[in-house]
Amino acid sequence: MMRILFIGGTGVISSACSRLALARGMKLTLLNRGQSQRPIPPGAEVLHADIRDPGSVAAALGSATFDVVVDWIAYTPEHVETDLSLFRGRVGQYVFISTASAYLKPAVLPILESAPLANPHWAYSRAKIACEERLMRAFREEGFPVTLVRPSHTYDATKLPMYGRYTVIDRMRRGQPVIVHGDGTSLWVLTHHEDFARGFVGLLGNHRALGEAFHITSDEVLTWNEIFLWLGHAAGVEPHLVHVASEALATFDAEWGTSLLGDKSHSVIFDNSKLRRLVPDYAATIPYAQGAREVIAWHDAAPERQVVDPAMNALFDRILATTGT
Repeated sequence: MMRILFIGGTGVISSACSRLALARGMKLTLLNRGQSQRPIPPGAEVLHADIRDPGSVAAALGSATFDVVVDWIAYTPEHVETDLSLFRGRVGQYVFISTASAYLKPAVLPILESAPLANPHWAYSRAKIACEERLMRAFREEGFPVTLVRPSHTYDATKLPMYGRYTVIDRMRRGQPVIVHGDGTSLWVLTHHEDFARGFVGLLGNHRALGEAFHITSDEVLTWNEIFLWLGHAAGVEPHLVHVASEALATFDAEWGTSLLGDKSHSVIFDNSKLRRLVPDYAATIPYAQGAREVIAWHDAAPERQVVDPAMNALFDRILATTGT
C-alpha cells in the first residue's frame, strides 16, 4: 500500500485529491493545524502540526517514511528549504504545487511545460518559480526526488472565478452592470477539482515523473464573456456585461490589476499530452456549464455564503462612472 503524506490536504484542490487517493487504496496521512473548513475524508490519518514550525512537524512525524510527500501550502523558497530538511532520505517522491501563472505571458499557444517561466507583475508567481528552481537544483545535485505540478485556475463549488466573487453574482441578479476585463474574448481554462485529482493522483508514486513538471487542466477553453454568461444563466439571469481595459482596472485596484496583467488578461490553452503519457486515462469530464451550476447552487444553499462586499460594489460603481461605461 502506497504511503502518502499531504501537508494540507483539505483545500480547494487538495480535498478532491485526498478523497481520490483514499478511494484508490492509498494510505493517506494529512499533516495540518486542524483548522480546516472542509471535513477530513474518512479513512485519512491526521497529524496535527504547523509546517511553519519544523520542530512540531519533526515531533509529529517521528521516524516515519513515505512513498510520496505533497506540500500543498509551500509558497516561498524558505518553505521548500524547510521541506528539504525534513524529508531528505525519507521520501520516494516529493511533489511541489507550483502554478501555471508562472508561465511567461503572453505565451505561445498551446502552452507546454517547457515554456519559459517569468511573471514581472505577480510576486506570488515569482516566488513559486524560485521554489521550482531550488527544488530542481536539489534534484540535480543530490537526487532529491521532486515532481513539479502547475495547476491553472482550479475550482470547487465554493469558488467563483471573478474578482469580487459573490458580489458580482448579486449585481447580476439585481440587474446592475458587471465588469469584464478587456473585450471579454481572451481565452481561459477552468478546471474542476475532481478532474484535476484524476490527473494528479495518477502521478503519485510514478518514477517517470521525477525531475519533471506537469500542468493538469481541462481541455475546455472558454472566453471570459462565456464564463460570466454561464454563471449568469446558472443564477437565473442574463447578465449585463460591461468591458473595461485591464490596464485601466489596474489603476483603480492594484490587486485586481496584478491578477489581470500577470495572468488572467492573457489567453491560455494548455497541452496536457505530457501528463497523458504518464496517466493515459486522464480526461477532464466536467464542463464549466455544469461547474457554474454547482457553484451557484452551493452559494444559494445557505444565506451566509452569499457575501456581498459594499467596498467592492463601490469600486465597481466608481470604475463604471469614471470610465463612462
